[in-house]
Amino acid sequence: KYLLSVLLVGAALAPLQAKAGDAPAFAPQPAFENNSGIYLRGDIGASYLNWGSATSPWAYVGNAGVGYQFDQNYRADVTYDWSGNYGVAPAGNVSTNMLLANFYYDWKNSSALTPYVGVGAGYGWQWGNGGAVNDQGVAVGFAAGVSYEMSHNLSLDVGYRFHDILGAAQSTPEHQVAAGLRVKF
Repeated sequence: KYLLSVLLVGAALAPLQAKAGDAPAFAPQPAFENNSGIYLRGDIGASYLNWGSATSPWAYVGNAGVGYQFDQNYRADVTYDWSGNYGVAPAGNVSTNMLLANFYYDWKNSSALTPYVGVGAGYGWQWGNGGAVNDQGVAVGFAAGVSYEMSHNLSLDVGYRFHDILGAAQSTPEHQVAAGLRVKF
């Protein structure tokens, strides 16, 4: 009786048995990289000012900043952004300057390309001449782009940013496309 029970249980479990060659090879997970740390960034690009009467709504944009990567997904930085000499009237020009605190979410994956989104807030100044007025107010920004990890400490960043100075007498919504470098220490 005992032998018959063992044979019946063995026959019932036979389809569940696996051969060593059937099992997928064990692939260890890559070692955790310490992705945190301080970084410096700088970007240059082009900006379009959505100003109704602008005679030359395109200008150069540049920014520089310092930030901290908390882990592979979250980072924050403080940036100074300048975009300038928008032609807003026959003889008038406007430049904008912003100091922003930005927060980003990076979609880290197994490739060297990392998409991201970000949001920022701070203070902005609008400097005008030739009939354009000087103004200032709370500044906001939104960002989306992709970074390419060229090495462990160096990334190329290409992205779109929207900036505006809220509360200014003349709204200054800017649409910017820029490329730059992020150097991590």
